[in-house]
Amino acid sequence: MSWLTLVDPATLAVFMAAGIALNLTPGADVMFATACGAAQGWQSGVAAAAGISAGSIVHVALTAAGLAALLQTYPAALEAIRWAGAAYLAWLAWRSWQTAGPACASPAATLRAAARRGLLTNVLNPKVALFVLAFLPQFTDPSRGPVWAQIVLLGLVFTSTGFVITAAYGATAGALATPLRRHARALNRITATVYAALAARLVLTP
Repeated sequence: MSWLTLVDPATLAVFMAAGIALNLTPGADVMFATACGAAQGWQSGVAAAAGISAGSIVHVALTAAGLAALLQTYPAALEAIRWAGAAYLAWLAWRSWQTAGPACASPAATLRAAARRGLLTNVLNPKVALFVLAFLPQFTDPSRGPVWAQIVLLGLVFTSTGFVITAAYGATAGALATPLRRHARALNRITATVYAALAARLVLTP
């Protein structure tokens, strides 16, 4: 099996254009990376994007294995994941609201925390799983090879372009927030509001 021949070049070009357009549209992932960048600097915005991309790879792997379809079959499992994601975001909102100074004491801790939070936020969002399940298979062709391999290839392309775009949002937010570093408490309150809005969105729009 040659990975280079799994997807027709014309199909891949259309897929990339559609994926980039979708990634450029601000959504939960972009909001999260932007919040991290604004609160903790551009490095944290990029680290959050890396964590989000890792979460996307998890969803791609689940889709390739057929597990995402299984989750779609059992709404109760999706509901549990949705509420877990909302609870996690609500906890992040409360923690950010309570923090008066910089969110993390050391840059290393900030980057690890941002990446970890980005990963959990993405993995705990069932909408991402359903999106990947609905979007990627549209560009597969069984006559060109195993569908699971095509999904993996397309998923890696989508995740890569998504990382670049989301990291750019996060880094830009961090760069713009640097002059306001002395207003750390206000930035934390803004971050908390974004987290709370994401939690509410996850709960209110099933």
